[in-house]
Amino acid sequence: MKIITLNANGIRAAEKKGLFRWLEKEQADVICIQETKAQLHQLSPAQFIPPGHHFYQADATQKGYSGVSIYCKKQPLAVKYGIGFETFDAEGRWLEAEFDDIIIISLYLPSGSAKEERQDFKYICMEKLEPVFKRLLDSKKPFIITGDWNIAHKEIDIKNWKGNLKNSGFLPEERAWLTKLFDEFGLIDGFREVEPGEHQYSWWSNRGQAWANNTGWRIDYQITSPCLKNKIKKANIYKEERFSDHAPVIMEYDMNT
Repeated sequence: MKIITLNANGIRAAEKKGLFRWLEKEQADVICIQETKAQLHQLSPAQFIPPGHHFYQADATQKGYSGVSIYCKKQPLAVKYGIGFETFDAEGRWLEAEFDDIIIISLYLPSGSAKEERQDFKYICMEKLEPVFKRLLDSKKPFIITGDWNIAHKEIDIKNWKGNLKNSGFLPEERAWLTKLFDEFGLIDGFREVEPGEHQYSWWSNRGQAWANNTGWRIDYQITSPCLKNKIKKANIYKEERFSDHAPVIMEYDMNT
């Protein structure tokens, strides 16, 4: 099973940069997009729904903002929009597709970099998500939470870690929360199970020469339930083309092992 996750920073802009041509070549089973910045009625099926895919999208109430989507070859048994936290759900940040043997989520955790109020909201969302993760664990069905978590977990996950210790996305409280999910909840950072190396980033600031110098952050994840740990076979961050300020994170799972 091949899964791709990408913060598109505007699905219409990414489409113009060739995203869907590339996706057609990749032939992933599931594609999770964050920050679509477009409501469903603004996306023509001919351009934005590849043949042979089922398509679901959780829109933000505000036009041109946030939004998450899932493309999948197999039709889900059920689709859940949001987590039941109204403010979070109104921003289109959670989409959950349940299949026969797995649950796949597209998540877009808020950024706190704009102002203090948004950082406070980010902490609230982190707290509200914990019972959702517990529900998923209690379901006993394997799951993968893909998406832009807006947190770089460890020093290895960010180029200039010393200069970002007081910045949103690398704050001690945020990093400790991810550690809690991995150590206490038992969730798995799928990418790091098979790719332990340095300088592997998924987002670069548009300021300066961040992309050219690979001054990046790894903030896009495929975080899995504990039972999938040994089923992760390949992980790759695709950088040969640029569709966004983020790069696609591609992972392959052998569900038969």
